[in-house]
Amino acid sequence: MSVNRKEILDLYKGLRVTDVVDGMDAVGLQDTGTMSNDIHPLWRDIENFKHCYMGFAMTIRFMPTNRSMRSMHVTNIEEYKKMKSQWYSEVSEKSVYNYMQPGDVLVIDGDIKRDIGYIGSNNGYDHHLKGFVGIVTNGSVRDTDELIKQQVPIHYRIIGRGIRPGRLEFDAANINVNVGGVLVRPGDFVVADGDGVVVVPIEYVYEVGKFAQDVAGGDKATRRKLYDKAGRAHDFTV
Repeated sequence: MSVNRKEILDLYKGLRVTDVVDGMDAVGLQDTGTMSNDIHPLWRDIENFKHCYMGFAMTIRFMPTNRSMRSMHVTNIEEYKKMKSQWYSEVSEKSVYNYMQPGDVLVIDGDIKRDIGYIGSNNGYDHHLKGFVGIVTNGSVRDTDELIKQQVPIHYRIIGRGIRPGRLEFDAANINVNVGGVLVRPGDFVVADGDGVVVVPIEYVYEVGKFAQDVAGGDKATRRKLYDKAGRAHDFTV
């Protein structure tokens, strides 16, 4: 399907997850695309909503490793640093940039069982600076204080502490994944805010967006009247 990325982003501008879920209902996709409630934002910016984002899915998958680290036994700090560097260079997600387009959302199907923080203050910030508008994962993140301070928009499941070497390795990029009970394909449209994450199958993106804009317009009109009744100044949400 040929899509105009700017046209779609313009269509969805200002829409909330709930508006899009209502739009999915309207096209017969009830309970489809809405990630489970345990996928939630790491932080919220109530003044400017910087924790909210939308864009096209760029998918990657991590798997539990079956690689032995016995051959990497270390006896000093320099050997340990070399071992870590070797692991990351051999089984990292660097290939994600072969597919990424600015404005994409990085969607990660990760290890959901163990205490592994494979998105942290370093690689998470790097992904953001290189063009990902947000990160969604069914796994864990670490260095959360720094990620919040850096304002990297992330929706995640749990906090993790351990590093990848000996535990986890990158599997594939630009593939179908299951995150939060939702099928996410490369190029599907992702909307994330304080209420969670919804994924719109790209073939429905225009139809859903038009319904969602109608829903949002009606909601804003009603809330403007409530603001006026309360003597409250209008803000960007209405």
